[in-house]
Amino acid sequence: MAVIKHPAQRVGVFIDTQNLYHSAKHLYKARVNFAKVLEEAVGGRILVRAIAYVISTESGEEKNFFEALTKIGIETKVKDLQVFADGAKKADWDVGLAIDAVKLSPKLDTVVIASGDGDFVPLIEYLDMHGIQSEVMSFGKSSSAKLKEVAHAFTDMDSDPHKFTISSRT
Repeated sequence: MAVIKHPAQRVGVFIDTQNLYHSAKHLYKARVNFAKVLEEAVGGRILVRAIAYVISTESGEEKNFFEALTKIGIETKVKDLQVFADGAKKADWDVGLAIDAVKLSPKLDTVVIASGDGDFVPLIEYLDMHGIQSEVMSFGKSSSAKLKEVAHAFTDMDSDPHKFTISSRT
């Protein structure tokens, strides 16, 4: 699909933090540079909202990370990690991200989803039916082919991993 980007576009950025975190860790043994993700997503346009969907653990070790996101202009929505009796853990923000994108879409020209999760395909199809341009950014190697196909534009963070990652300290 053809994508149009111009300085007057109103952009909302919705970041599936866990998806990007696990992709960067698995593919590059690195952390995500969320400042660069935000900069690329906005692309010189008008940022209306940037929201990162994050998970908190009992230890609270991620507090500094959440504060760092806020400092660069990314709002955080926090959900507690669910731990089940059998030891299984679950942390899923897909529905929350999708609902926020739908709620905010009347105020936006473009929705940028920073995730490779194919569960967002129906969201993109919905936005398209309502005249909202949708863009996806993620590590292409770990992204849904259908998600890349339905988006108006796809930014493959694998094309320049050094730009979008920070080497982990060992």
